Amino acid sequence: MTEAAQATSSVDSRPLLSVEGLHKYFPAATSRFRRNERFIHAVDGVNFTLAKGESLGLVGESGCGKTTTGKMLVRLVDPTGGHVIFDDGVGEPTDIATLHGKPLKEFRRHAQMVFQDPYDSMNPRRTIFDTIAEPLQVQQVGSLVDRIDRVTEMLALVGLTPPRAFLFRFPHELSGGQRQRVAIARALIVEPSFVVADEPTSMLDVSVRTGVMRLMADLAAGLGISYLYITHDLAVARYMCSRIAVMYLGKIVEIGDTEEILRSPQHPYTRALLSAVPVPDPTVKRPPVMIEGGVSTVVNPPAQCRFYARCPLADDYCKTNDHPPLEHKGQEQIVACYKA
Repeated sequence: MTEAAQATSSVDSRPLLSVEGLHKYFPAATSRFRRNERFIHAVDGVNFTLAKGESLGLVGESGCGKTTTGKMLVRLVDPTGGHVIFDDGVGEPTDIATLHGKPLKEFRRHAQMVFQDPYDSMNPRRTIFDTIAEPLQVQQVGSLVDRIDRVTEMLALVGLTPPRAFLFRFPHELSGGQRQRVAIARALIVEPSFVVADEPTSMLDVSVRTGVMRLMADLAAGLGISYLYITHDLAVARYMCSRIAVMYLGKIVEIGDTEEILRSPQHPYTRALLSAVPVPDPTVKRPPVMIEGGVSTVVNPPAQCRFYARCPLADDYCKTNDHPPLEHKGQEQIVACYKA
């Protein structure tokens, strides 16, 4: 049984997060003398749910809006529109897209983020203790002695032993894998129920990636954490996630069970992604998926399927109608395609 399958057995059916019509538009140009009418549609009407204890992989090429989506879920970026309903089963469901001030600070005890680059995500002038203990200090949790004990426990939990040997080191004294373990400890120190992991292994050597991935999977299973795992690597998504959402130019085009999508992709873009994954068997001949042209504009995109310009199945109906809605197709997949 895979790590993702083991995690699925402990998933609560009630959504921890419900994302509804999430948008983020950035001005394409600014001018003091006229109103801006050109916007980059970085995230454009995204909908999905994340159950308690589930790991959902957000997959797509660079620039498709994955990181912006993740940052909006932890409110590092304010959404232009839409709702993100957080329901941990303790209090009332809350739309975090509308939170400000003290309620937003309280929410951040429940949601944390692990960034892509362990070299840039830490202050080089702060010790490892200061780095990991900062969320406790911001949230005013415990005394100094309590924080030292808690940080020591977290260092041991993420595999940095003996923990007291790491407390007062600086980031430059650690390897890339060790720094990412520190970043994971910092994210988990306030015992969140939800973590956004933004390609946490892409900057690491291949030799240490598996260890960090296994650590994150074990922590998710042991602590009941829900992950939104952002990646462009389908092999990583298969190892880490029970479900996959495929994103293209700000839209989710397919979402469903990981193994089902990898076995039988329904959207032409998902098929193209899979066809680009190398197979370690030279006798296997995978038929190429022919996609055309280049990436369409994300600045005030036309009211048609976002994949229209590159899709081998597209016709006039796809051109003259708005981007297709997500609909149930295949076994368990939900797909945004008129021709699938």
